[in-house]
Amino acid sequence: MFDVGLTELMVIAVVALVVIGPERLPKVARTAGHLLGRLQRYVSDVKADINREMQLDELKKLQQQMTDQVTNLEASVTHEMREVESSVNQAIEPLATDAAVSSAPTLEAAVESGAAPAAEPAPAVIAETTKS
Repeated sequence: MFDVGLTELMVIAVVALVVIGPERLPKVARTAGHLLGRLQRYVSDVKADINREMQLDELKKLQQQMTDQVTNLEASVTHEMREVESSVNQAIEPLATDAAVSSAPTLEAAVESGAAPAAEPAPAVIAETTKS
């Protein structure tokens, strides 16, 4: 940060010794060291807070991007499902109208008329008929 060499430190120490005096110099140096330590801790804390805020902002941006992607994917899937549903409905519609139009008797109609529905042959009977 500062380019202070050994000679500059010696000049500062001599001036401090002359101005402050030899009896108060150790106390002043100790106080200056404590203040310098506090300043360094304060700067370190501010740097850490700034880094945390930057990371938090990055995480918020990432969360927003993910939310947007999920919303887009959900909309796309919903759109595709609606298209498939409509195409299936269009394919089934002619079959449903043909089934309604046909005059084949249904099970309900046979029961209402009193006729018994035809029973299917037992599997054993089918097996015997295929052997002969």
